[in-house]
Amino acid sequence: MGSILLVVAYACVATFVAAVVHRFVKISSMPMHLRWELYPVAHEKGRADYGGSYLEESNWWTKPRESSKLGELKVMIPEILLLAGVWEHNRSQWARSFPFHFGLYLLAGLIGLLLLGGIATAVGANVSSDGRTVWSAIHHLTYIVGFAGMALALIGALALLSRRMFDEDYAEYTKKGDYFNLAFFVVTLVVALAAHTLVDPTFSGIREYVTQLVTFDFAAANAGNGSLLSLAGLEIVLGCLLLAYIPLTHMSHFFTKWFMYHDIRWSDEPNFKGSKIEKKIQEALQYPVSWSAPHIRGDGKKNWVDVATSGVEE
Repeated sequence: MGSILLVVAYACVATFVAAVVHRFVKISSMPMHLRWELYPVAHEKGRADYGGSYLEESNWWTKPRESSKLGELKVMIPEILLLAGVWEHNRSQWARSFPFHFGLYLLAGLIGLLLLGGIATAVGANVSSDGRTVWSAIHHLTYIVGFAGMALALIGALALLSRRMFDEDYAEYTKKGDYFNLAFFVVTLVVALAAHTLVDPTFSGIREYVTQLVTFDFAAANAGNGSLLSLAGLEIVLGCLLLAYIPLTHMSHFFTKWFMYHDIRWSDEPNFKGSKIEKKIQEALQYPVSWSAPHIRGDGKKNWVDVATSGVEE
């Protein structure tokens, strides 16, 4: 029975990776997006603080452009870790969304700690409370991070679900899938908290399972007490299914926001003759237009060049 839990994990991790790669490739190959060109642009070296641009320079097209990765990180890190944009524009939503997201970050850290502990155990290290070694620290850090992450994520998920259910402003544009997504998190986190409170408070059992995962030890899994009917087994199944499910939904914004910032919000690369941007624009201008608005009158045969060069019919 225990080997089934290993197969479930391998299948779900493969689904997660495949879905992320597929969406990344699909988004990367999409036509050029309409750029916002809103300032400040975070990577403008020496100008971002006051919303300046390289366009301030005379004959800017003859000079090398300077950009700052540090400037981008100064914006991205607070946005990712602290949800700075939500804090600035919607404090009441931030109070619900921040614990949920930060809890998920801690759970991602938990996975890292379990993998580290599992690999260490596989090579003979003693990852336990015995002694004062670095592995003892990993042992204690694992359950601290685990319980904190699950508790925060559950509090946030319940708060977000409650707001969507009982706040009319949110309920109006909440789809059934949004309720399902949050409920999926709630159920998974409740089961995980119950499993580690009642069965595996030190996370040693789940670390043993991860050791079997990284060593492909099906024999040990079958010989152990792992069962789909146990709380720990149910936690593993739900957690793996949730991992596989996330990139298949709009919750994939955990990585698609990269495109939002770098290809739309901060994209300020100039369009020089013969550049990649010019090529993308020329391709986009050939797309057929089917908009029926009077100022467009697209019939599915006209392209954007036709629309842009023809007069407006009264």
